[in-house]
Amino acid sequence: MISVITGDIISSRKGETRIWIKQLKDELNSFGKNPSDWEIFGGDSFELRVNDPLNALLTAFRIKAAMKLLKPLDVRMAIGIGEITYRSRKISECNGSAFIYSGERLKTLKNEKLKIAVKSNWPDFDKIINLCLKLGMIAMDRWSVVSAETVLLALSKPDTSQEDLGKKLKIKQNTVSVRFKRAHFEDIMEINDLYQSELRKLV
Repeated sequence: MISVITGDIISSRKGETRIWIKQLKDELNSFGKNPSDWEIFGGDSFELRVNDPLNALLTAFRIKAAMKLLKPLDVRMAIGIGEITYRSRKISECNGSAFIYSGERLKTLKNEKLKIAVKSNWPDFDKIINLCLKLGMIAMDRWSVVSAETVLLALSKPDTSQEDLGKKLKIKQNTVSVRFKRAHFEDIMEINDLYQSELRKLV
């Protein structure tokens, strides 16, 4: 079982392409290799394979934080959890339920005014997690550039203390704490904890 994140960049035409595409590529490169693990297609869409579904939601949060650094850009993502039944050296040529679920869910997000959602073979799991994500997006969609910067660094280096994060960001530790509160970082991590605990029961 794997997960696939299919996404598209929101307001891509309002940003400078060479800047946001480099930001996106840098982030995707931290999760795998192109084109076997990720590809960008259609100008502003992408697909990423996450081999361990338990890591998929945090991966999506990292990508969102990375793109929120480039105001007014944002990203819309669907996480498909399922099987891979056909493998290829290019992710765009792979197939299986994880790919189908991700692609199908992305098509519905815009009309539902959602930014992140999951789809799997377990409707009850999807319902719970997607409700949490819908509420979590209230905070995440409002991330400022500095909030996104702090969240991205914290997610990229999960074992780093607030004091060390402050040193990397060249700010005081208490400023890191304030940024976390404004970003509702602990609440968002609780959504991920619930996602992982519920998914472990199923896989």
